Amino acid sequence: MKYLKQFCIILFLSFLGEALRSVIPLPIPASVYGLVLMLGALASGILKGSQVRETSEFLIEIMPVMFIPAGVGLMDSWGVLKPVCIPVLLITVLTTVIVMGTTGAVTQQMIRKEKKKHESISD
Repeated sequence: MKYLKQFCIILFLSFLGEALRSVIPLPIPASVYGLVLMLGALASGILKGSQVRETSEFLIEIMPVMFIPAGVGLMDSWGVLKPVCIPVLLITVLTTVIVMGTTGAVTQQMIRKEKKKHESISD
């Protein structure tokens, strides 16, 4: 029952993202709206991490399986993608490097901030 409740919370925030997508005329996917809502709820304390932890971990564990239909769709569309394959690969590699670098920098900054916080508390 715990998993069902957690899944319903995640599904509700995804639904709110879908609703926002239909209301706000920006070219942003509904899933991004849902993730921003989830981040806001977690950051503000409205939602505790423990309230969705187990189901979130399960969804992350099965995430690779969810990419199979997308991969099959890409293979099915090879004829359309072949002429733009090089630009798509370059953009993919470039954005991956940028995201990895940004994530690493932000993580290091957060770790340093947390260390300073613990040092000031212990002094």
